[in-house]
Amino acid sequence: MTQPVRIPADVDRDDTVLAGLTARQLGILSATGIVLYGLWSAVRAFVPVAVFLVLAVPVAATAVCIALLKRDGLSLDRLLLAAFRQRTTHRVQVAAPEGVLPPPAWLAQHQDSAPAPLKLPAEGVDEAGLVDLGADGIAVVTVCGTVNFALRTPDEQDALITAFGRYLHSLTAPVQILVRAQYLDLSTQTAELRQRATSLPHPALEAAAREHADFLDHLTHGRNLLCRQVLLVLREPVSAPVPVSPLAALVRRRGEQAVDPAARRAAEARLVRRAQEAGALLGPLGVAVTLLDAGQATAVLTSACNPDTLVSPSSPLAGADEVITLDERGTP
Repeated sequence: MTQPVRIPADVDRDDTVLAGLTARQLGILSATGIVLYGLWSAVRAFVPVAVFLVLAVPVAATAVCIALLKRDGLSLDRLLLAAFRQRTTHRVQVAAPEGVLPPPAWLAQHQDSAPAPLKLPAEGVDEAGLVDLGADGIAVVTVCGTVNFALRTPDEQDALITAFGRYLHSLTAPVQILVRAQYLDLSTQTAELRQRATSLPHPALEAAAREHADFLDHLTHGRNLLCRQVLLVLREPVSAPVPVSPLAALVRRRGEQAVDPAARRAAEARLVRRAQEAGALLGPLGVAVTLLDAGQATAVLTSACNPDTLVSPSSPLAGADEVITLDERGTP
C-alpha cells in the first residue's frame, strides 16, 4: 500500500548531519573551534583568559554568523566566496573565442583595463541543436508541454505520478528540468488575427477576430506579459582517452582533454536516443517533448544570458560573428 511522503520545495537543500546542521556548517564551526582551541593551548601560559576571550568571542561569533545565517536563500559562506570571485574577475569580458585582439595604438592610451575573454559553459551549438559543453560533454535542449494536475481526479493524479516516476527511474545520465519565465510577445498573434479576419465567412466572425486582436494589444500596452516555459535538458558526457603516463594524467588540464571523434558521435547518438525515450515515456501523460533545432537552442541560451531584455530572442536574429549589411533604403 502506497503512502504519500512530504518532499521539501527546495530539493537542493543540503542534508542535515548532526543537530540540524549540514556538513558544511559543521565543518565551519569545527574548524573555528579547533583553531581557537589550538591558539588557546599555545598562549594560555602567558595570556589571561579575559584577554583571550575578548579576541576569541568576535571570531567565534563571526564563524557562527557565516555558518548559520543566509541572505536571499544563500548561506553567507557561499555569498562571501561569490563576492571574492566577483572581485577577482575581470571587470570587462567580451565574447572572443579566437582571443582578445590588442586595441589600436591611438585607442590603447585611453583604455583603463584590458578586456578578458568571456568563458561560458556552452562553447557552441551545432546544426542539429546539440550544445557543446567542452570537457563536460554535450547537451540537448527540449521543450515540454504541461498538464493540469489540480483538475484531475485522485486516481488520475496517482496515474500521472506513477508515469512520471517511471521516467525518473529510467534515468541513467544527468537531466535538468528547468521551469523559467520569459517575456511574452503577442505581436505575431495580433498581426495574424488581423490578417485572417478578412477571410472569415461571416462579418460577425471578422468583428470578433478584430476585437480579440484589439484586446491583445490592450494587454500588451502598459504591462510586461510573462509566460512559463518548461525545458528538459539532457547531458551526455564524452569520454576522452586515458593518457598512457600517470604523470601526464596529473598535469593534463581539464580544458585540454582530447575528445575522440568516435566517442563524440556515440555520445550524440545516445543523447538523441534519450530524447526520443523521454518523448515516448512522457507522451502518455499528455506532455509533448519537442527537440529544439540550432536556432531555437541558441535563442534559449541567449535568453538565459540576458533574461531582462524586452527583445524576444529568436532564430532569425543574427549571430555575434555575422556581418549585417544594409540595402539602399537602409533596411537590414
